[in-house]
Amino acid sequence: MTAIRLITCHCCQKVSALNGDSHERPMVCSRCGSALHDRKQDSLTRTWALTLTALILYIPANLLPVMTVTMTGRAESDTIISGVEALLVGGMWPLALLVFFASIAVPVLKLGALIFLLLSVQFRWQWNPKFRTTLYGITESIGRWSMIDIFVITILVAVVQMGALATIEAGAGAVAFGGVVVFTMLAAMCFDPRLIWDTINAEE
Repeated sequence: MTAIRLITCHCCQKVSALNGDSHERPMVCSRCGSALHDRKQDSLTRTWALTLTALILYIPANLLPVMTVTMTGRAESDTIISGVEALLVGGMWPLALLVFFASIAVPVLKLGALIFLLLSVQFRWQWNPKFRTTLYGITESIGRWSMIDIFVITILVAVVQMGALATIEAGAGAVAFGGVVVFTMLAAMCFDPRLIWDTINAEE
């Protein structure tokens, strides 16, 4: 008895039967017309490229100012780290911890998790595939929370510009940090967690 292989459309989520000759001719979804793929194409290559791009952007995101505050003709720029320090000095430690977690800890942990998953697939590790799959799910789900810093800057710019006492401008660091968040989210989306289990299934 031949098992029926099913495939989910990445656009409309319709489940279709995978033809036996799918490698000879491309399949399309009967609902939305999108191309159907048994696996995410070039998953490792794309994920590595996006992850390394995010890793490169993470350096200027922390070194360059994320915003510049101009008050009474005096301009003062802040990086992510100096912003956290300023919040701590001002006694706003809960907000400082939130910014530190969202803007420093989460991106570092997410980049580390992606690199770990990529290396585990690249070198065909056998170690605990269930944990690695769970790690991937967590990594993919927390990506959007790294945008808290960008949201704060946007709100501050909108609110402060209403007055005449000060102006706030987003800096190059904010642009680089936004790039880090976007590229890590795309990297997580491009990674195919089924690759984790391929080596395990091959050994069985």
